Amino acid sequence: MSKEHILLVEDEPDLLQTLSFNFESEGYKVSKALNGEEAMKLLEKNDSIAMVILDLMLPGISGLDICRHIRNTDDLKNLLVIMVTAKGEEVDRVVGFEVGADDYVVKPYSVRELLLRVSGMLKRSSKEKDESNAEVLVFEGLKIDTNKHKVYLSDKKISLTSKEFKLLKHLLSKADKVQTRDNLLNKVWGYDQDVTTRTVDTHVKRLRSKLGKYGDKIETVRGEGYIFNKLD
Repeated sequence: MSKEHILLVEDEPDLLQTLSFNFESEGYKVSKALNGEEAMKLLEKNDSIAMVILDLMLPGISGLDICRHIRNTDDLKNLLVIMVTAKGEEVDRVVGFEVGADDYVVKPYSVRELLLRVSGMLKRSSKEKDESNAEVLVFEGLKIDTNKHKVYLSDKKISLTSKEFKLLKHLLSKADKVQTRDNLLNKVWGYDQDVTTRTVDTHVKRLRSKLGKYGDKIETVRGEGYIFNKLD
């Protein structure tokens, strides 16, 4: 049985060929791009692509710019994105997550580990879609349609990244209960990913800025985490 469609974006031809061989051996449909321009053309077709494995340092259009484009394009914004780079500093990981990456892998890495991460992310994504079928969360003028993966403020649709959507959904579904940073990392990112509590803070800050007056409903609980406060 054929698995999902993966877009590999990598400017090292030998590594790109190795990745393609391994993913195809696991049953995935694979598209390949050696630079940002090729990747953008393939994304324009959006031929059932489910995930993009994206090198950060590309000639021409950078991986960060491609990720921004994905998150700002309605037909693409729900794609899963794994950022791959030789940079391993925390600041680089934070920038990757800020522009909407779902996961971050530092070179050199194990191809087997990458395959396992991809498999796990796709399974979780599929499970979340099944669990969220036809579920709508509402608080005053804020509405989350989890089936359509859309958020509305006073009936006006707003644009959130995949992680911002999951974060808001979790906080609102657990309204008036404190959610620790560790719990949010587990529920929204998954502990198998190399992320820090600072990443949670960054995403909460960005989410607040997009929610208008409801941004203030996401309160910081010092030393603990965050709470979506319906009571005040």
